[in-house]
Amino acid sequence: MRLPGIALLVASLALTRPREAAAASVADTVVVFTAASLAVPIRAALDSFARQTGVVVQQENGASLELARRVTELRRVPDVIALADQEVFPQLLVPRATSWYVRFARNRMVVAFTDRSNGAAQLTPSSWYRVLSRRDVRVGRSDPRLAPVGYRTLLLYQLAETYYRLPGLAARLEARTPPALIRANASELVALLQAAELDYIVDYESLARANRLRFVALPPQIDLGDPARASEYARARVRVARRTDTTTYAGGPIVYAASVPRDAPHPAAGQRFLRYLISSAGQTVLRAHAVDALPVPELVGDSVPPALRATRR
Repeated sequence: MRLPGIALLVASLALTRPREAAAASVADTVVVFTAASLAVPIRAALDSFARQTGVVVQQENGASLELARRVTELRRVPDVIALADQEVFPQLLVPRATSWYVRFARNRMVVAFTDRSNGAAQLTPSSWYRVLSRRDVRVGRSDPRLAPVGYRTLLLYQLAETYYRLPGLAARLEARTPPALIRANASELVALLQAAELDYIVDYESLARANRLRFVALPPQIDLGDPARASEYARARVRVARRTDTTTYAGGPIVYAASVPRDAPHPAAGQRFLRYLISSAGQTVLRAHAVDALPVPELVGDSVPPALRATRR
């Protein structure tokens, strides 16, 4: 008489366990939006995290401003968003999409090139602007409407004009890149440079190192890489026109930041990955891929999850 009851129990468990497994599978997923210049190092960190935890990882790369708008305008919300400019968070994402973020890495601007670049033999930290001004070279840069490195390139040009005391230099350098050679993000520029479609790109040092490009380091007075020179960098300002408005950007040290959005589909997994990213293990992975991870990550906001505040640095 008990067999029917046992059969029903077995059948019930058989139906329940797949649902539980599916729920666990969904919970053990982390979706990360990554600035293009961070694509390679974040991929390495995700792979390391997945091996250690068994979490399924998914990554979507793009220009930082475009990624922020996917969250705010298209309502495509990831579990973690890692951007190339910390200022994008207070400008576009706080407080609606998130109330906190963590600064975890820094960078500096360089001029990257290959062995096939015209004028490479003459390129030095003191001659770079003369080489880029030559009519026989093709210079690529990112779109300032979409990527922080795009407006940082224009800020770099302004700082260079002041530093070298050459009136009009910023406008001349900006004009060296026609619209046809402006791209949405760094990944596209790297591909063009490696294919010899470009001679030079102005981008981040980490990007050049991660893609094994040659590069020339620039003076710290203009490379946006020295926190001690923040007030000097702030003297440069650029206005970027978009479809419906104009935004003014001031110069500042390059700092990367990340957060878990309010509506993240898997917030616990997102926090878990971000905790790993800013841990000593995550920092080791980032540094192995040419990212200058901050020795002590900086938490910004009054609602940072306790798990992240407790992370050992």
